[in-house]
Amino acid sequence: MVEKAAEEAINSTSDDIVYLEHKILKSFMKDVFIELEVPEEDAEIIADVLINSDLRGIDSHGIQRCKMYYDRIKEGIYNPKTEIEIVNDNITTAVIDGHCGMGHVIAYKAMKMAIEKAKRYGLGAVACKNSTHFGFAGYYSLMAIQEGMIGFVTTNTRPAVPPTFGVEPMLGTNPLTYGAPTDEAFPFLMDAATSIIQRGKVELYNRIHKPLPSGLIISDNGNSKTDPEVVLNKLLNRSAALLPLGGEGESTSGHKGYGYATFAEILCAALQDGIFLRDTAGIEENGQNRLKVGHFFLAINIGNFLPVTRFKEVAGNIMRELRSSKLAPGKNKIFTAGEKEYISEIERRDTGIPINKSLQKDIKVMQRELKLNNYSFPF
Repeated sequence: MVEKAAEEAINSTSDDIVYLEHKILKSFMKDVFIELEVPEEDAEIIADVLINSDLRGIDSHGIQRCKMYYDRIKEGIYNPKTEIEIVNDNITTAVIDGHCGMGHVIAYKAMKMAIEKAKRYGLGAVACKNSTHFGFAGYYSLMAIQEGMIGFVTTNTRPAVPPTFGVEPMLGTNPLTYGAPTDEAFPFLMDAATSIIQRGKVELYNRIHKPLPSGLIISDNGNSKTDPEVVLNKLLNRSAALLPLGGEGESTSGHKGYGYATFAEILCAALQDGIFLRDTAGIEENGQNRLKVGHFFLAINIGNFLPVTRFKEVAGNIMRELRSSKLAPGKNKIFTAGEKEYISEIERRDTGIPINKSLQKDIKVMQRELKLNNYSFPF
């Protein structure tokens, strides 16, 4: 919820914003991946993950990420043709190897596998190794929710977060993402990093040349850093780190965010014998740098506990009772997780996706280099 508020603040102060209709933007992103030799079915999955992020107001993981994937495919870091190997397959669990294919495709198929197991046996859990960045984690929890299930998803990421009392980035921003259906128009969905801020948000601040709030990021001498460009450079050479949820030290419970991030690392590396911590920054294989990560997906079939309609009613009552509780002075509304994203999606389906000046340049570069001349953008 804090991250969502930060993105709204960023966009509200941005200059030179152009709004693109979401169907056109999704079509463009799909065509980008097809031109990069991603199979059409896989390109559809990737574009759908990205556009749903933009629709839900999670601007750090939508079109903003497209150029990153574009560059990494061209550099050979990601394999455009995703080959998934099932390493271990049991009644309720599985381990799969993504062989550095497209993370969105690997994650989509892994959660589909978990859902199918949950339909038959009540629970389904799938661990992935040798995968890549898969977009916003909530997309895959939503897949379970749409099947009347509880969804849980986590991934490890490049080192960015120090252990409590340390300054070296060791853990990723490692989100813990979980959701459940309700009888309301939107589900409960919590999708948040285990750090106070994540790298994509720093990139957003840098795109619009806005300073970061203090107390979110420390350099290797322990001082707070607020210049996003400096922070991004320091993250690359591991001389700055994003603080875990709770902040620095134990006085504001930074050890809790540290512990949550470590548990995500264990789920995304130990279960599947995958890489972890420093190695997620990149390893050399046959002269090629690889950015590998691991994921973990869990689907819980609510119908194996009680009728789904009753679960939804109780879950909805919890949401409504929370929102109707006493407000703090000066505040006019309490939200529940997933509500702001639902509101954003309604608005953006009508008004379009905001594209700042920096993103406009990225889109034009991809359009020009791939000769996607069938698109006429207003910039």
